[in-house]
Amino acid sequence: MNNWLGFLICLIYIFGIIGLAELLRHWRGYSSDFTRKVIHIGVGMLSWALHFLFDVPWFFVAASVLFMVINFLDWRFGFLKAMAATDRSNLGTVYFPLAAAVVALLLWERPPLMVAALMPLTWGDGLAPVIGKRFGKHAYTVYTSRRTLEGSMGFFAAGFLFTWLALWLVAGQPAISPLAALLPALIIMLATTAVEAVSIWGLDNLTITAVALLIISLWSF
Repeated sequence: MNNWLGFLICLIYIFGIIGLAELLRHWRGYSSDFTRKVIHIGVGMLSWALHFLFDVPWFFVAASVLFMVINFLDWRFGFLKAMAATDRSNLGTVYFPLAAAVVALLLWERPPLMVAALMPLTWGDGLAPVIGKRFGKHAYTVYTSRRTLEGSMGFFAAGFLFTWLALWLVAGQPAISPLAALLPALIIMLATTAVEAVSIWGLDNLTITAVALLIISLWSF
């Protein structure tokens, strides 16, 4: 696909996800804590399509930088209510595209690993607070960040499933069998679940991805 066309599709998709989240907020009355995670997961799943949209990673990096700026301005001025965080110290929406851009640059030639490195952040971190808020009964606090054991379990389960699927199903090299994908997915999720549990100020968007990236880079596939 033409890279400029891919760039346009990328922007349309992301703004479409944001628009859907705003619609859910108005139509169903969902809180911004929920709609932020709709955007979080929806945008993260774009990683599965990157090699269909672009021949090189730089166009995606450009889109990531653009959304870092947009997300920072939104954090500062609050014009996208669906992305609003209740914790004003949380710059997670700015860190997310930064993490995605770094992963794309480092692992572009190995698509299954590139997508897998983003799945703990996409699905684990995306669902953990939703599950924690709905089912959490065993809370713990790290500095000013409140989490629940149920949320951490949801982080592990959702992240494990999609990390395993990415390693197995995403086309490209290295080709990984479903059985061979199980152990690295398990190790990645054990490590990232522990890191997410103690990360504060929205830095989990960076620390989760950094740990996943490190393990994937060192693993002998």
